[in-house]
Amino acid sequence: MNYLRVLSSQVLSFHSKLKFPNSKLKAFFQPRRRLAIAEACLIGLVSGLAAVLFKVAVGALGAWRVHASHFLPAWFVLPAIGLSFGLLSGCLVERLAPEAAGSGIPFVKAALAQFPIPLNLRVALVKLASSIIALGSGLTLGRQGPTVHIGAAVAAQLSHWVPTSPDHRRQMIAAGAGAGLAAGFNAPIAGVLFIVEELLQDLSDLTLGTAILASFIGAVVSRLLGGRSLDLNLNITQSQTSFFAQEIPFYLLLGALAGLLGAMFGKGIFTSLALYRRLKLSLPLRIGLAGLISGIVTSFLPTTFRDNTGLRESLLAGGVSWEMAAIAFVAQYILTLVACGSGAPGGLFAPSLILGSGLGYLVGFVQQATLNVGSPTTYALAGMGAFFSAVAKAPITAIVIVFEMTMDFNLVLPLMIGSVVAYLVSEKIVRGSLHDRLLVWNGIELEKKPTTDGLLSTLKAAEVMQRRVETLTSNMTLDEAVQAFSRSHHRGFPVVYKEKLVGIVTQTDLAGIVQRGLPGNAPLSKIMTPKPMTVNPTDSLGDVLYLLNRYQLSRLPVTEGRKLIGIITRADIIRAQADKLNGESVNIGPRPEPSYCVYQTRSPAVGSGRMLVTIANPQTAPALLQMAAAIARDRNYEIECLQVISVPRSSAPTQTPVSTTKSRRLLRHAEKLGQDWQIPVHTQIRVSHDVAPAILETIKERHINLLLMGWKGTSITPGRVFGDVVDTIIRQAPCEVVLVKMGDESLGVRENIAANSPRHPGTLAPRHRIGTHSPTLSLCFNRWLVPIAGGPNAQQALQLLPALISLSKAPAIELAQVFHPSTLLPDTAVLEKSALFLSRQLSASVTAIPLRSSSVSDAVIDLAQADACDVVILGASREGLLQQVMKGNIPEAIARGVKSTVILVRSAQ
Repeated sequence: MNYLRVLSSQVLSFHSKLKFPNSKLKAFFQPRRRLAIAEACLIGLVSGLAAVLFKVAVGALGAWRVHASHFLPAWFVLPAIGLSFGLLSGCLVERLAPEAAGSGIPFVKAALAQFPIPLNLRVALVKLASSIIALGSGLTLGRQGPTVHIGAAVAAQLSHWVPTSPDHRRQMIAAGAGAGLAAGFNAPIAGVLFIVEELLQDLSDLTLGTAILASFIGAVVSRLLGGRSLDLNLNITQSQTSFFAQEIPFYLLLGALAGLLGAMFGKGIFTSLALYRRLKLSLPLRIGLAGLISGIVTSFLPTTFRDNTGLRESLLAGGVSWEMAAIAFVAQYILTLVACGSGAPGGLFAPSLILGSGLGYLVGFVQQATLNVGSPTTYALAGMGAFFSAVAKAPITAIVIVFEMTMDFNLVLPLMIGSVVAYLVSEKIVRGSLHDRLLVWNGIELEKKPTTDGLLSTLKAAEVMQRRVETLTSNMTLDEAVQAFSRSHHRGFPVVYKEKLVGIVTQTDLAGIVQRGLPGNAPLSKIMTPKPMTVNPTDSLGDVLYLLNRYQLSRLPVTEGRKLIGIITRADIIRAQADKLNGESVNIGPRPEPSYCVYQTRSPAVGSGRMLVTIANPQTAPALLQMAAAIARDRNYEIECLQVISVPRSSAPTQTPVSTTKSRRLLRHAEKLGQDWQIPVHTQIRVSHDVAPAILETIKERHINLLLMGWKGTSITPGRVFGDVVDTIIRQAPCEVVLVKMGDESLGVRENIAANSPRHPGTLAPRHRIGTHSPTLSLCFNRWLVPIAGGPNAQQALQLLPALISLSKAPAIELAQVFHPSTLLPDTAVLEKSALFLSRQLSASVTAIPLRSSSVSDAVIDLAQADACDVVILGASREGLLQQVMKGNIPEAIARGVKSTVILVRSAQ
């Protein structure tokens, strides 16, 4: 218990020296911090138990091996055990978790750097079992490296079970690694410093807090259940440690030798790895070969060498000759290189300490023969820290590990001199951490981080959120709320009162109205969720993503105080990441300037909304304009026609001379059609570096409600679905988007456009001729195919049909829904409901067709071709487009696969 009190006082004093501000102390106990505290405690407990099990199992196997070597010929028993156990350990790793090979610390660093390295419970269990077998076979490796790997893997699995942000997961993995080191050495402060110095280089309050808790609990559990085997605070050690000023040159010599030999040790590891690679052996054979060699060599050495723990304590006690110390150093040096190069699961921390103790004992013997003022034990302990510092490139961790193991203040100055000098010499010879160089050997370069690294922590909610938010008022009646939901594709609305957020209401809340027996005139505040979860505009995307995952939400309101200023969704975060990737790959050269309007005409603004039609291809422009006229008539919209002229980025749009003759001719034709159809038509020509930004600027300036644009049906831009321009518009345009790919049979409409004049029968009736017949246009749009899946954008496509159906002479509509062949009883409720809706809205033939296919796109393409459909109209969301870029996009596949006209509808944001 005295040890626990000392340990607690060390941790508390270390934490108090950090001097967290009061605001940070308060923030530490917020819900996310409370979850982190609970996770850190659990991680420390599990890591401590794993370290105890590891220690007991390795000790039992090692004792059995040593015992067997005393009763049977050592030259036979030790090599046989080394070979058989090495093969078994290698098979476990190779078949169950190849990531469990080696010490594991390099893989932990790679996982913390957000490389796709598997780190889970499977890796932890395989690492534990294989390391026990490998170390029990007599390989000169340590168990502290595996305990770090096991603790990190347990923490990663816990973070997988409990949804967290990427930063939170990294902090938990680091806490698990620190707990593993603390449990392995019974050194909690060293576990914390190892995280700060080697793994994360992070001094934030959450990182330090969780690391301290996990390391402290791991060390306490290991201490209580694992005994005192690593406690070097022995009477003989206390009585023989000393430090005198005249010894400083010898400690400097010890540090220089440790740095030199430590750097050579690191190079020797890569030489061993290269030799094993040349042999082209499987992992089990490599580890078995290492076990065989270790067994043969150990069988011819003194019996003390068969137990690594006993060898270290003999060196520290000073009861060996300098010849024995030299043999111990050379033998351990070579056998560790043999074992490490094989890829056997085991660490380098314990071998480094043994090597350092042997080297320190030799220097101490020289000092004693020269000055006779110091003790070889002090040099052996200082050498442990110096050699560890030279190999791991973590001098502070090395000093604290040895100090916590001995609790001897006489060692502080010798440790500091030897460890710092060893680090400087080793770094001068070979730069960089051994763990980093091992990652490079395995093809992982930590400096080459993914392009989105840090994006979640650098971008703020205010930079990504949607500022135009549809809201409901708290005094609105339930009937009015139901009508608002029926008119919108949103599944939930923020509820405000005097521009302040007071609650949120969802479709689930509305579903409970009948059960609660509330009247239709009851206020919305009766069913809303008060005080909803919100984020601040300064919160990082990592914090936002954590809340979305933690509480299984799809969107979060953004507030300043209580004032609602925006909303952020998962789609916004996905778009931000995609923009980051695309921006770094395509934004080459001078930064693009805003577009410049060189020509415009205006008509009376008498419509209730405005739609934008982009005109780029003279062949498809007449068809697009007729579709625009049909939608404008139905919704009482004005039409804004836009043509964009692209110029090189080396030229300013405001200063580049362009020819607008052809563009104005095409726009004047659009104005003429607008006059014939009695629809206000505005026109403009913009000069821009890129087409997409010019369209987005027009949408913002002209307050566009709907965008209608054509698509040529092909994309040659890598990583794009519909093409560079269209993908950007679908992803970023705040208004409703209608994308049209004209079929081959529709391109002949340009020659027949004169026949569509209001003077002839079969034309679109002007808007003021109420009650007159509205003949159809000459576009051959009679058979319509609408694939549906029940989503909001499918409903948006259905709502667009009444306007577009005026383009047909004898409209016939087919609604199709695709079910997987494994579905025994497909639910066709959505399909039947949609067919009933269209039958009531239109005087046209409506057919509901359920399909069975494992591929939605193939089924729709086959149906469109079999029934000779003229138009396929699809609904697709911006989220779906981004999520399916890597796996294949269903609307894009259908658009490419059919020869008829395809209309893609994406609802407003």
